[in-house]
Amino acid sequence: MTTVNILSGGAAQGLVRGLSEAFKAKTGFGIDGEFGAVGVMADKLRASTPADLVILTQALLAKLAAEKLVVPASIADVGRVETALAVRSRDPRVTVRTEADLREVLRSADAIYVPDTKASTAGQHVAKVLDQLGIAYELTSRLKIFPNGATAMRELATSTATRPIGCTQATEIIATDGIALSGSLPPGCELVTMYTAGVTTQAAHPNEASALIALLTGADHKELRQRVGFAG
Repeated sequence: MTTVNILSGGAAQGLVRGLSEAFKAKTGFGIDGEFGAVGVMADKLRASTPADLVILTQALLAKLAAEKLVVPASIADVGRVETALAVRSRDPRVTVRTEADLREVLRSADAIYVPDTKASTAGQHVAKVLDQLGIAYELTSRLKIFPNGATAMRELATSTATRPIGCTQATEIIATDGIALSGSLPPGCELVTMYTAGVTTQAAHPNEASALIALLTGADHKELRQRVGFAG
């Protein structure tokens, strides 16, 4: 089967998976590609990795358009995703209403599962929040850092730690078996990121890439976007 190739932030993996059958029915094409830290995906496009479309943060996609790697007229917002907390399904949920609550929850965890703290949106934010809370040095040895949020959440699901916790995009938490979305970050520590899709300037299948963007952003799939963790 002919496929369109995607380079995407991990936040969109569940949504793309949920639209694969509709896309195949509409175009006859399958979907292939990579999902991971947005910085890594952008660098892959810059390194000429074959891709028909990209799904990354709004700011990063604007940069790629300025670099003439993405067609500006093709760019469309998919939706907002918040960075949130995760626990294993069998563990009690945690609720944090203030920065003090979050500091206490993180300090009480014996393992903290996060995506790449340099290349991923959520990982960068976790590093920033730990600094903001004044506990970055204290918790360094407890951080379990993985290439992307999906991997971090799978590792959390099978963690043998006593009190593990995770922090990444809500969409990656919802898409992972064995863990549960445990709540938002408190005011002052929150992060809501707009994810955006665009056709690459070197797309082998630009028409099909545009068709997939239409599915990703269409009003008739609003319920699916919400179910997998996107907000409007």
